[in-house]
Amino acid sequence: MELKTNYQYTYFIYPFVIKDGKYQKYILKMLKDKNCNLKVFQKEKDIKLYKYFLPKAREFLFSSFSYGVAKLRKLEELPIETRAALLAKNPCNIFEYTLKKDIQGKLEKGNGIFFNIQKIEIICFSTGIGFLAMKTNLEEYSEFSNILNFNYKFRNINNKLVNLDNYDNIRIQTDSFADTKTFQELIREITGHQNEAARLNIDTERFLTYSYVCIDQEAWNQENHFDSIKNQFIKYANILPTDNSRDYEYEKVETFSRWKYAKLGLTKLGMTLFSSSNDINNYTSLPEEYENQYFYTYILNLYKKMYLRKIELEFKDINKVKKTRKKFIEFTKNLWIQEITEEETGTLLNDKLQEIFELDKLYMQVKSKYDLFYKEANIEKERKSTMVIAIVLGISFICNIINMIILLKK
Repeated sequence: MELKTNYQYTYFIYPFVIKDGKYQKYILKMLKDKNCNLKVFQKEKDIKLYKYFLPKAREFLFSSFSYGVAKLRKLEELPIETRAALLAKNPCNIFEYTLKKDIQGKLEKGNGIFFNIQKIEIICFSTGIGFLAMKTNLEEYSEFSNILNFNYKFRNINNKLVNLDNYDNIRIQTDSFADTKTFQELIREITGHQNEAARLNIDTERFLTYSYVCIDQEAWNQENHFDSIKNQFIKYANILPTDNSRDYEYEKVETFSRWKYAKLGLTKLGMTLFSSSNDINNYTSLPEEYENQYFYTYILNLYKKMYLRKIELEFKDINKVKKTRKKFIEFTKNLWIQEITEEETGTLLNDKLQEIFELDKLYMQVKSKYDLFYKEANIEKERKSTMVIAIVLGISFICNIINMIILLKK
């Protein structure tokens, strides 16, 4: 029986890196772009997000929570260069990119999947790490197989070797984008050339996938248990097409659930939440929580992974060691040792993400380099101190001999 869905969306996430010393210039570029607007978070409007994150994490991700009406108005009245300089001091800035017209994969019946892009966010950190997040959804299709195929195929849209006009029946046919090439140009326009990302060994030809689906309750309820559709969940979590014939017992998926009719899957390729409409929360409150609180938890852990890689690479440059040591100390103090939430599910999710991304292992690799340079710096410091003492003693000894010679002559 074909698995049916009630609700669905997928965020495709593109990581990018801004070159050192160019962050303020990048913020200025975003402010000058008429299609870009700074996303301002407000306590009353975003109260669930505000309560979910602890103060340190909230301050790190959402500086605009501290903006009052007067401060926001004053910021908007400043010259654009001054505004960019002030925003560049924030640990993180989030912009919303508005497309002139909707993007739709509108195809002839039976030849493809109709989809649209609902919104685009640009999340950029002052360290130069950034994420382009694009929310898509399928409106006219209720078959779960379409979601599997769409996620599997669309995540490769930025691959230069892929031409979606002839790629598994997915095409872009809109006034906004004539073909895949123009979409790739938009990504490059927003993120710039990704030489820095390549240096960090970051895959920029495939999107990371962050997806939510609520299937019809007929497939998963009190009588029909999850095990009967487990293979569909594994395909979904691993971003596989519907006709994939792998042995699913060997597919690596980290799963957990705090809900009776919802299960979360984590891999290095992305994060998925698979739920049933048998629970009303799965198409009312849970999709919103997943799109906000848990989404930014995911982004924060992606950031940690990329920034640790960046620090590790910088430690290889002898001219940057001193600055890199300072960056590592600040990262440890301001982010690594800080809890991000006290919410039970969020805490469990954060722990699972750290495990999937192997953050503890990566952190210890960087720390070992820090410890090595710290030890060498102390040895060098002690060596210099010893030399200074030896020189002082030598001078003192010479002075004493001179004084003795003068006394003997008298």
